[in-house]
Amino acid sequence: MNDPIFHMVADAPIPVAPFSHAVETNGWVFVTGQLPIDPDDDSAPLPEGIEAQTLKVFANLQRVLSSLDLGLEHVLSARVFLTDFYTDYEAMNAVYASYFPHDRRPARTCVGVTGLAREALVEIDFIARRPTSRPFNP
Repeated sequence: MNDPIFHMVADAPIPVAPFSHAVETNGWVFVTGQLPIDPDDDSAPLPEGIEAQTLKVFANLQRVLSSLDLGLEHVLSARVFLTDFYTDYEAMNAVYASYFPHDRRPARTCVGVTGLAREALVEIDFIARRPTSRPFNP
């Protein structure tokens, strides 16, 4: 078993707590939940509405994956956290579904929570798997 690699991504949002953007071990990549924070301006207000926030979360997730030479096609599982589950579930799903082909959607859990950092409406994390033929070489 290889030692884990703790990835901090220079152009991803500044962490709101003490964590790595992703941790990788034996080809498995655990991407920390991303919020709808502007990675270029940490003090910028969050986008308004669930659709805009979900789009920003996906942009941030893709930044982390891309920095590790991975893409959405490598995502095997996702967890979605919503602060207003019943109001935002359908609209979040519409945005979420646009990122994955109908025949290749990751396993997923979606739950309602009482609150998220920065008063975000949504947070999403991923588990991805690196193809065995493409080891990461920083």
